[in-house]
Formats: sequence, C-alpha cells, structure tokens
Amino acid sequence: MPLLGGRLTRLADLPLRKPGLALAAILLQVLVISVIPDAGDHTFHTTVHLASYVLLGAFAFANRRIVGVPIIALGGLCNFAAIAANGGVMPTRAGAAESLAVTAKDGEFVNSAVLSDPKLQFLGDVFATPTSLPLHNVFSVGDAILMVGVIVLVHAACGSRIMPRRFHAQAAVA
Repeated sequence: MPLLGGRLTRLADLPLRKPGLALAAILLQVLVISVIPDAGDHTFHTTVHLASYVLLGAFAFANRRIVGVPIIALGGLCNFAAIAANGGVMPTRAGAAESLAVTAKDGEFVNSAVLSDPKLQFLGDVFATPTSLPLHNVFSVGDAILMVGVIVLVHAACGSRIMPRRFHAQAAVA
C-alpha cells in the first residue's frame, strides 16, 4: 500500500459499527466447521451456518456507508443464496473439488461439497486456485465479488492514489 501512497495504519481508523455482529458470525462458522463438525445434527449445523451469514449481513448493513462494504455485501449475498438454496452447504463443482486433498468424515458437516442435484450451481464454488499455490482452494463468484469489495475498501480507507479522493472521505465516515 505505501507504494500507492496509502497508509495501512488508516484501516485501524475505520469507524466500524456493530463489530460484535461480525465477530459472532466468525465464531459461529469456526464452531460448526472446525470445532464440532461431527456433532451429528445436520439441522443444527445448517441453522448456525445460515445464521452466521445473517449476522454478517446485519454487520454489512450497519456499515453500508463505508466505501467497498456494499460490494462485499453483494458477494456475501451471492454466497448466502447458494448456501440457503442447498440446505446450508455451498455447492462445489466436481472439477474444482478434484484437486482438493480434503475429505470429510462420514456424518461430518462441511460448508462446501459436491452435491448430486445442486441449486444455483453457478453461484457455488466453481473455480479453483492453482494447485501450485500454498493455500490452494475452491471459490465462488460471490467470493470474487467480495474480494473486489475488500480491495476497494482497503484502497479507499488507506488513501491510496488509485482511488479518487472523494472515496477517501467516504471511507472515513460511517
């Protein structure tokens, strides 16, 4: 960011509203995906997973005046639509999932899976990063939109030269 005239320390000055909503959403996702993925009750996992997206949506709505947040929210909404339409699981394209070495244990909740009859597949995890990357994974259109929003937010908040000045002020005001 310094090469583009911005300062990363300005991110700490973002006037985020209701940060507890985002924290709660992240904790819920960690709970169902990593801490208790095999609790045995798919309804519980699905409900908690979808609730985490509702909390993130509420957080985005509270911060909608910050530059980039509406784009991030659009990406999250695309992901939520695909997950909700498929019973709490993000549909994954088989070709994208083939390169992943991760396999779920029987009865374990997974947030992204190859489904036999996916709904809104085009919004699912249909892309894969190159296997040569250390953090190789699959991702969706919603994830790509979300990342564009994060890039816009970071450049606006940090005062980067590639963002018009009027967006710098909007990033600082919530």
